[in-house]
Amino acid sequence: MNLIHTAKELNAGDRKVCLAIGFFDGVHLGHQQIIRQTVTDARQHNAHALVITFDQHPNAIVAPNRVPPLIYSLPQKLRAIESLGPDSALLIHFDKAFSQKTGEAFIQELAGAWKGIHSICVGANFVFGHKRSGDVDLLKKLGAAMKFSVHGMAAVSLDRKPVSSTRIREAILAGELDLASQMLGRAYSIAAPVVEGDKLGHKLGFPTANLDTAGLALPPNGVYAIHAFLRSKTYRAVLNIGTRPTIQNPTPTVRVEAHLLDFTGNLYGEELEIVFAEKLRAEKKFPSIDELKAQIARDIAHANELF
Repeated sequence: MNLIHTAKELNAGDRKVCLAIGFFDGVHLGHQQIIRQTVTDARQHNAHALVITFDQHPNAIVAPNRVPPLIYSLPQKLRAIESLGPDSALLIHFDKAFSQKTGEAFIQELAGAWKGIHSICVGANFVFGHKRSGDVDLLKKLGAAMKFSVHGMAAVSLDRKPVSSTRIREAILAGELDLASQMLGRAYSIAAPVVEGDKLGHKLGFPTANLDTAGLALPPNGVYAIHAFLRSKTYRAVLNIGTRPTIQNPTPTVRVEAHLLDFTGNLYGEELEIVFAEKLRAEKKFPSIDELKAQIARDIAHANELF
């Protein structure tokens, strides 16, 4: 998949372009339906399949107090989109200037960059443009004038309820990770870079990789047995999500720390992707550091039994 940042970068030649447009957080079953329809259209009509998405949630600009925690990091989202087979993805930087562009101006700008648009595929409730000025009805009106077709795809349902990014976030926050996986159409995972921490795990004898999960939806605090994916290899690991209540800290923050059971080396700057196997226990405050160390050892032994 070719990643571009402006419409003019796309070299579609004499071919028209089939578009899928959306933020696509999680690239869940509903999003997959939209993207697959776009790829199918492109293959049937010798067109270029292009997914258009954004580098940050639109609320980060238009409603900063209502930015939801995200299911996927940006690299993780782009990999999920690529797996569905589009020719290219246009990653738009969503800033204040872009937020003030009307829906009609946005579509006309896209059409002007290429020989033409063959089709646009979005969710049935999709809205876009300044003050949400664009919707499926506007796309159909523009399509009639500019000779492109429009697919307003109905939501996919699971257990008689629509699959949505909001519903998946709620499942993650509630610890219903199997439900989240069903709606995603793949195992729920967290992918994040490893950053330098305070090296407390190393001092305790259990070195950990500290993940920068800022802005991501996280499962409930606790200790989990996980599979950690690093450079195409899989490692058994134990993950702690929490504020480390045993450690005195006047301003505790949630940390996500993974102890890889069969790994030695430097992980700083690497991306680690983790898939949850089972929750081992809830977060707990221990009377002493020694008792915390003993419990960590028991957690690792428990995880090894599960694996």
